[in-house]
Amino acid sequence: MDNNYENSRLSAIEAILERSAIEAERRNAEFEQQMKLSKAEADKRAAEADKQSAEAKKTMEDLKASIKQVNRQMGGMANSNGDVAQEYFFNALYNRKTLFGQEFDEVKTEKRKIKKTGVEVQYDIILINGKSICIVEVKYKADTDDVRRIPSMSEKFRQNYPEHADKKLYLALASLSFDEYVENECKKLGIAIIKQVGDTIEIYDEHLKVL
Repeated sequence: MDNNYENSRLSAIEAILERSAIEAERRNAEFEQQMKLSKAEADKRAAEADKQSAEAKKTMEDLKASIKQVNRQMGGMANSNGDVAQEYFFNALYNRKTLFGQEFDEVKTEKRKIKKTGVEVQYDIILINGKSICIVEVKYKADTDDVRRIPSMSEKFRQNYPEHADKKLYLALASLSFDEYVENECKKLGIAIIKQVGDTIEIYDEHLKVL
């Protein structure tokens, strides 16, 4: 009797353990399946992130290329505009030759390579006579930064052109477009203003300084 009871109890325990093992295996299988799904999802998201990153990189490269192209086009336009202004004022001053009540014998565009430094300097327009020099900076559309750079040209000119060291020196800004701020800055610094007015040029020099 006791043996039968004991056997029954053991059988019941074994059945419980077997069911527990089966349940554990089932849960383990579910966990493994879930892990596989999670990894697959993670891999999918990583692949999507890589794709988006590659697309963003390509978009940025395309944008940089477009900006470079626009800059090249704008640079070409700026150079073209500068050439137009340079030719216009050079011809106008060459035909006129009289500025600030003086007659100038020579009107030229000058480039010179400085022997000491090897640096090439360029002056848009230089007017020369026996007593005076006028340096004209030419811009298509002048701004205040252009004006503020002009005074330093006088000292550099005397260093680069010692043959003209004893002459009076004048500075002028010629531009096809002036605004009030640029004109006021020229007046403060004693720089003559040369404007296009219709088919001719006008020169404003009441404030001009002799250097």
